[in-house]
Amino acid sequence: MAVAADAPIQGKWKNPSGSVVVAIGPCGNAWCGTVASASDGAKADARRGGTATLVGTRLMTGFKAAGADKWRGRMFVPDLNHRSNAELRLIGTDQLKVTGCMVGRMICKSQMWTRTD
Repeated sequence: MAVAADAPIQGKWKNPSGSVVVAIGPCGNAWCGTVASASDGAKADARRGGTATLVGTRLMTGFKAAGADKWRGRMFVPDLNHRSNAELRLIGTDQLKVTGCMVGRMICKSQMWTRTD
């Protein structure tokens, strides 16, 4: 069963520094996010972390609804070469709080991403 044709998180989102733009869209029965564009600095950081090609890399996988304006799935952090559990929370229509956690939920980091489309 595929996800609905659209959701409030579908579209392009940029990280706080504007160095990476991720396109979120349906993938099977979940939502995924793939790097659509990245600055030279972000590409260099990813290479140092072991990700040879940042643009086109899937950073978000398996995100499914987990409440009102909230989705949970897995996040790949290319500059650390690490996957972790993550949560996306829509704040208004143009802000997305992206939270990734390691060591269970004991070490977490959040960023506010902005819609670019």
